Amino acid sequence: MRGVKRVLLVLAVLVAVLAVLGFVLENQQGVSLSFLGWATMQMPVAVFVVIALIIGMLIGPLLGVLVGGRRRKTAPAGRG
Repeated sequence: MRGVKRVLLVLAVLVAVLAVLGFVLENQQGVSLSFLGWATMQMPVAVFVVIALIIGMLIGPLLGVLVGGRRRKTAPAGRG
């Protein structure tokens, strides 16, 4: 059973990697991002999307820990 789970995990990771690779290869048009008077040099669209994905993957769990930590502290101590 463990072997099946590993194979499925490897397949899922492989599909995700292929999807990201396909996205990157399809979005090679250069763009410049401008935000609040700050502008970047021209880079492919995929670079900005992947950077946003990585930042979201870092911020999401941090917010989950912060909210989860507060929720545990404010929970009632006993149920009886």
